[in-house]
Amino acid sequence: MNTASLSLDEIYALAHKALLSAGASEEHADAVADVVTRAERDGSHSHGLFRIPGYVASLRSGKVNGNADPKLSMRSPVVLHCDGDLGYAPLAHRRSLDALAKAAKENGVATLSVTRTHHFAALWPETEALGQQGLVAIACVSYMPSVAPFGASEALYGTNPLSFAWPRPKSPPLVFDMATAAMAMGDVQIAARDGHPVPAGTGLNADGESTTDPKEIIKGVLLPFGGHKGSHIAMMIELLAGPLVGETVSFSSKERDSSDGGPPQGGEFILAMNPDILSGDEWHDQSEAFLEKLDALEGVRLPAERRYRNRQDTGPRQINSDLLEKIQTTLLPT
Repeated sequence: MNTASLSLDEIYALAHKALLSAGASEEHADAVADVVTRAERDGSHSHGLFRIPGYVASLRSGKVNGNADPKLSMRSPVVLHCDGDLGYAPLAHRRSLDALAKAAKENGVATLSVTRTHHFAALWPETEALGQQGLVAIACVSYMPSVAPFGASEALYGTNPLSFAWPRPKSPPLVFDMATAAMAMGDVQIAARDGHPVPAGTGLNADGESTTDPKEIIKGVLLPFGGHKGSHIAMMIELLAGPLVGETVSFSSKERDSSDGGPPQGGEFILAMNPDILSGDEWHDQSEAFLEKLDALEGVRLPAERRYRNRQDTGPRQINSDLLEKIQTTLLPT
């Protein structure tokens, strides 16, 4: 695989320019380019510049509102809602997460439902932001059908990621962000692009047969992780990020989508909890003792450690040359 070296500033500028040229407002483009840059910085390549063609396609098709003006409302002191105005989720997060954190800090628990948005980024930016404010956080979104429920060979679930953050008094939050599919679709697509096989159990080909060829899985279906257990978690996320927040489940999201290659309209469920109120003052002693014991076990790496280590390196990142050429030659103004 051929790569080119780009600084983080260059990555941001490239994403920002592509989004502006496709019709995003300055605020909208800045919010999205920021999460794209942070993904590349932290090594989450499947949610970095790799996503820019899909962002641009959905702006150009008119499916996404480039001038979105998300509105936050309080349905109760602990139930917040953001209407994303058909824009991208990072802008809705910018206008909502601080208010969610304030409500959780004051009341112990608060929820945020995000609707009429298009979520195409990783989930850890929103849970990490809440964890940095001393809160426990959970977030989930559904997508479009690409995962077969356990025992089936037909897609019904999205990859349906779930993210969790736990605050730590002297360290960055413990954060995980995982698809409930055996592998996130973006990672499968990158493996197909780069010519790498994927682990057995990742998915089935179009004939319903197990395969490690990512190109065949893209034509077929992904499988949930952990058999029926992962399948049930994916089902839970369909309900939490769909009907519970007033949005659609994955198959309904696909039915109304324009198939332009960008993210569908959908919802997000975010829960924030204040451990100081729920537990009292000693919660961190218990949790830190547990995490220190976990971290001391041979072979264990705490979630997010690699991301945090990657972000200490402020130098250039290696970007796939074909992707870079595509963005520069077809997505930017001449």
